[in-house]
Amino acid sequence: MTKGLEVAVIDYGMGNLRSVVNALACLGASPCLARTPEEVRGARGVILPGVGAFGEAVRRLEESGMRELLEEIRGSIPLLGICLGLQLLYAGSEEAEGARGLGFLPGKVREIRPGEGRKVPHMGWNQLFWEEELLLLRGVAPGSYFYFVHSYAPPVEEGDGWRRAYCVYGEKFTALLEGEGVFGCQFHPEKSGKRGLEVLSNFLRLL
Repeated sequence: MTKGLEVAVIDYGMGNLRSVVNALACLGASPCLARTPEEVRGARGVILPGVGAFGEAVRRLEESGMRELLEEIRGSIPLLGICLGLQLLYAGSEEAEGARGLGFLPGKVREIRPGEGRKVPHMGWNQLFWEEELLLLRGVAPGSYFYFVHSYAPPVEEGDGWRRAYCVYGEKFTALLEGEGVFGCQFHPEKSGKRGLEVLSNFLRLL
């Protein structure tokens, strides 16, 4: 079903992209690393990965022309943000005051407040929970474990039209969201074993 689907993985110099590409290829897709907007055009879906600092990521997206491209294609083809890529979908982040995210969702990404006895960054396996049907989690049982590495995360908002799964690390945070053809994972599906591959496979089915 997904064999040969062209998926553009945006390469703006933030993160290890090879594991994402390998996971997509394992599922039968045809991923390509896209370093210019022209290399994204024509793809059936787009993945925005990322590891690192919010402010630097915003700067690189703007300098590469990818910011304008992502704003242009929003809603026309499925877009999946992974880890920092999810955070960039928001208007801003406490990590970089003044840096303007893509603004697909209002509000700011917040520094994790884990509570006593827990460390930041939040690193390792943790569970996802959700209360409504989510396209990316079809076939995945609530309470399944996924792999996280992050110090910032979006809060859990309600009533804004976006569907979410959440994780608890001292407090709740948004671990997955979807709406209007835009999707995001705070965890790393490409590093989350079988369940992570199911999430990526569900994304490919939307193409």
